[in-house]
Amino acid sequence: MLSKVSTAALAATLSLAASAAIAGAGDYTFEPVNPQMKKGGDVMLAVRLTNKQTGKPVPDAVIFKTRVDMAPDGMAEMESAVAPLPSKEPGVYAFKTDLPMAGRYQMTLSAKVQGEPETVTGKVIVTATK
Repeated sequence: MLSKVSTAALAATLSLAASAAIAGAGDYTFEPVNPQMKKGGDVMLAVRLTNKQTGKPVPDAVIFKTRVDMAPDGMAEMESAVAPLPSKEPGVYAFKTDLPMAGRYQMTLSAKVQGEPETVTGKVIVTATK
């Protein structure tokens, strides 16, 4: 009887460990540090990458693809150049871009997270004001 209980407990433990180890790209989210900012050139746009399961920021991700455009306002062809900036906070990734007119801008990002085989992608919407 004790053997059956031990076997069942071991199986349950292994099952929980396996499910915790199977994290996916969907377990991460990007969010704007400041969802509103003034329009203009050389605007700093910062995003936070967070692990949804732990709620903790994800430092040391490699952001390898970025795009800023006005897709939320139906003007996806209004694209701005994006350049990385140094960040002072773990899990926060900063970029320099132009937000030439008031409206909503979408930043699309692709990142590699340490230990995660899949590419993490996300979209962040910010609003530029006058």
